[in-house]
Amino acid sequence: MSPDLYSVIKNICEEKQIPEESVISTVELALAAAYRKDFADKLQNIHVTLDAQTGNFRVFDIKRVVEDVSGRIKEEAFKLARQKKKAALYMPEFHDHEDEKIDADGVDLNDEDKLIEEGKVLLKFNPRTQITLSDARKHDKKIQSGDEYKEELEIPGDFGRMAAQTAKQVIIQRIREAERSIVFNTYKSREGEMVSGVVQRVEGSVVMVDIGRVNAILPYREQMHTDEYRIGGRVKLMIARVDMTPKGPEVIVSRTDRNLVAKLFELEVPELESGTVEIKSVAREAGSRSKIAVVAHEENIDPIGSCVGQRGARVNAVIDELHGEKIDIIEWSEDDEKFIASSLSPAKVDRVEILDREERRAKVTVKAEQQSLAIGKGGQNVRLAAKLTGWKIDIVQSGADSPIPEVAEVAEEKAEESESTVNSE
Repeated sequence: MSPDLYSVIKNICEEKQIPEESVISTVELALAAAYRKDFADKLQNIHVTLDAQTGNFRVFDIKRVVEDVSGRIKEEAFKLARQKKKAALYMPEFHDHEDEKIDADGVDLNDEDKLIEEGKVLLKFNPRTQITLSDARKHDKKIQSGDEYKEELEIPGDFGRMAAQTAKQVIIQRIREAERSIVFNTYKSREGEMVSGVVQRVEGSVVMVDIGRVNAILPYREQMHTDEYRIGGRVKLMIARVDMTPKGPEVIVSRTDRNLVAKLFELEVPELESGTVEIKSVAREAGSRSKIAVVAHEENIDPIGSCVGQRGARVNAVIDELHGEKIDIIEWSEDDEKFIASSLSPAKVDRVEILDREERRAKVTVKAEQQSLAIGKGGQNVRLAAKLTGWKIDIVQSGADSPIPEVAEVAEEKAEESESTVNSE
């Protein structure tokens, strides 16, 4: 083989970002397939070793060493027959005609004694893939039954046009498979991360986004209703799921993932990156409103002020990326009553009563003028508060004995759906 192939391999590795060892292995498989096609039997176990630096290669016929036919153990023969569920195995030594087979029809495969006694079960010997121990020891005195026997083969001066074409096809296929595997592993390990992409095309309700080495799929269910997708437009997304399909890796991205809010704040707030401020939980109704709970791990640090930024610069940058989605920033507290009261911001709460800690149910009392704020439009504020805290919240107006029915029902449903912990690593 010409040393030029090594240059081709290096170029492939650099262009496709594939390990050189993977391409070398691919070329060896391709050359073995080409040799088998033009110069050997298709059943032979042909192996090729390639020195990419020099372009030289060696071809070997690999066979398994087996006991001589005369020394075969009957129990081994029987086991093989039982595994294959038949007793019609070819054995040249026992027949005048090589194409004759032993007919075991009518023999009970469960009758071990009869099978062995009548000689209906014999081991099959394949000279293309096997070599007897006596023959193998003519070349290697130390070889044992079960070992691999390697016989180096001559290399014809020219593989021929068909062989070269075969090698090319296998190389293309293997490189494509290697590239797909690398892309899949790269993005599979990044599930839950935020990426920046460029809109490539819109196919019906599905948006295709270039995120680097692959075009990701943004399904309709993962899109914000406030988004407008234009070809060439940049957009930030979460990698929701990565699957391997017959067509290659499939990356599903999301704009509605609640953790997108946390990741966007991490870009804007240095205190989050350093760990002095932490986002403890996020509740979101994508495209409409989000609530985030933050806490400071150092004294004299205002977690809310850190996220808002000077003149609201930091929070406004996040709002702009989410196309106007409203964001409430709340200070997290270990005190459940205090945290629940804060979660209903901007409403002012008179009192929080824990009804059942095991079931995480609380009653919140508000004045009449604060009732609409506490509930929110369509019950949104109390829904988000329930998601943020993980508590079922009943809102009661001052002077009333029972919670507002629809609010209690909605808050309970949303609290049960809530998964409050956000991994902001």
